[in-house]
Amino acid sequence: MIDTILLTAARICTFEERRALTNASGFFFARGERLFLVTSRHVLRDKPSLHFPNRIEIELHTDPDNLAESTGFSIPLYGDGKSLWRQGQDKSGDIDVAVIEIERAALPPRTLYRAFTPEHLPGRLDLVEVGSSLLVVGFPLGFHDTLHHMPVVRQAVLASSFGLRFKGEGYFLTDARTHRGTSGAPVVMRVYSQDQARGDLPWLLLGVHSARLDVGSRDLELDEALGLNCAWYADILMTLTEY
Repeated sequence: MIDTILLTAARICTFEERRALTNASGFFFARGERLFLVTSRHVLRDKPSLHFPNRIEIELHTDPDNLAESTGFSIPLYGDGKSLWRQGQDKSGDIDVAVIEIERAALPPRTLYRAFTPEHLPGRLDLVEVGSSLLVVGFPLGFHDTLHHMPVVRQAVLASSFGLRFKGEGYFLTDARTHRGTSGAPVVMRVYSQDQARGDLPWLLLGVHSARLDVGSRDLELDEALGLNCAWYADILMTLTEY
């Protein structure tokens, strides 16, 4: 029995031509017949760190009967000199979320994965309380089950009000131990109500993990890091996946 939540995440490797650059996390999101890969925008382009890949590669399961079988799937980031991904903005500025469409027909015939859909986004009747238990599903420092090509999960706690955008920004806070490589991971909450629209994926997709949060006034010798993280609200995906 496979935990379906593990099949939503994809390990991302960024490249400049053939030169490997970084590792990151991402996940699948489907809207109608269209399929998207979601990750943090800074995974695809980050001017402050001079990170400018021109393609990414994700690892796909190619045999539902043998999880040890996988292949790399390359996705170009530019076409005709233009970026192929979409990123969002709100009144406060850039949102650290990006989506890039995947042609389903280009995937290997027996690719095994699960994709979140709009039905997995929180609705008005979904209660998300501060202190709720969450999971962050990803590839910290690129670490994963190298035999079965599966991500690992970190337990997190919702550390700010889900109903109030933190400091007016488009993110909320989680309390979890995270590392580089987790950028772009889905932040999810288990639901126990029966909802056929969510299929065999009984989770709410709350956000997209971005980065650890720190305070500039922290004394590096006296004060420990806060251990808090930014997760951008997943409802931005409805804007980024519009036709």
